[in-house]
Amino acid sequence: MAAPDSKADAPRLIALNRRARFDYFIEDTFEAGLALEGWEVKSLRAGKAQITEAYVIIKNGEAWLLGGHFTPLTQASTHVHVDPTRTRKLLLQQRQLAELIGKVERAGYTIVPLDMHWTRGRAKLQIGLAKGKKQHDKRADLKQKDWKREQGRLMRS
Repeated sequence: MAAPDSKADAPRLIALNRRARFDYFIEDTFEAGLALEGWEVKSLRAGKAQITEAYVIIKNGEAWLLGGHFTPLTQASTHVHVDPTRTRKLLLQQRQLAELIGKVERAGYTIVPLDMHWTRGRAKLQIGLAKGKKQHDKRADLKQKDWKREQGRLMRS
């Protein structure tokens, strides 16, 4: 029997959206499941996913991932008509959906995908409740990052 914090239970990264943390202030995060087809799962196992230009919308009380690109494998999708950028349903608890709907509609938040990973053999998408950054906020973040790097150099020497 494996320990609960074993390497097998650790989430394995499939795709990362680095742009999200640069363009948005992430206020809260949620982990959502994905409703996928068989060829999409095989594509994810091969690491052929991209969520950089993807975004999440809420329609009819359900969350949907738009713009995520899953490149089909030629050997896995020979008899199926594939659409690499199809709209995929996100699987969330009702309470989480209600919180997301309230924040998006009333408080003006945006929902952005942060990363996609495997958790216990299931593909999960980490989404973030975010507010957009202004240009001066991005500059301040870059200054802060440069200063931290410089601090590290000064401490080493």
